[in-house]
Amino acid sequence: MNRNHRISIWLLAGLLVLLVGGAIAILQTTGSGRSAAPAGNLSGADVGGPFTLVDGNGNTVTEAQFAGQYRLIYFGYTFCPDVCPTDVQKLALGLKAFEKSEPALAAKVTPIFVSIDPDRDTPDAVRQFAAAFHPRLVGLTGSRAQIDAAIKTFRIYAAKRGSGENYLMDHSAMIYLFDPAGKPISFLQQPSPAEVEADLTRFVR
Repeated sequence: MNRNHRISIWLLAGLLVLLVGGAIAILQTTGSGRSAAPAGNLSGADVGGPFTLVDGNGNTVTEAQFAGQYRLIYFGYTFCPDVCPTDVQKLALGLKAFEKSEPALAAKVTPIFVSIDPDRDTPDAVRQFAAAFHPRLVGLTGSRAQIDAAIKTFRIYAAKRGSGENYLMDHSAMIYLFDPAGKPISFLQQPSPAEVEADLTRFVR
C-alpha cells in the first residue's frame, strides 16, 4: 500500500468519525435545540405509578390523563397552616418564571397538588386551593382508599396528628418531577422558586 493510499484511508476514517459524532449530537438534541436531559436524583427510582383520584370538579382522574406531560407534583393538604401553602407558592412561582423564560417547554409541564387529607379536602376545597396559586395547577383528592393508595405509590409519609376538626397532618414535604411517561426524574425539598425553575430548565425537553 503506498503512502498516498494510506493517507486517503486515514482521511476517510476521520470523516466517518466526524459524521458519526454529528449524528449522535443531532439525536441527543430536541426540537428546542437543547441537549438531552441529564439523569436526576430520582432517575430509576421506584416512585410513582398508576393512581385513581378525583379533581376539583368531582371527575375521576388517572395517571393516563397526564400522558405526554411532565408532572410537577406536591402532596399536602389545604388546611395546612404554613408548610403546604409556602411550598405550593414556591412551586407556582418557579413554574411561572419558567413559563416566562421557556413558554413552549413550560406548556409541557402540568403542576399537580394531591391532598393527603380527604376527610376535609373535598373536590371544591382542592379546586379553590389550587386556583389561588396557579391557573394551571390541578387539585386532586379522593376517597380515603384512593388517597392511601396514591400515598403508597408515591412513597409519601402522612400521619394524622391531634383530634377534632382542627387536627394537623405530618407529611413528606417535597416537589416531585416526573417525565411525560410518568417516570420519576427528581425531587426538591422546600426549594426556592429559583430552584424549581432551575430544575425545570435542567430536565424539561
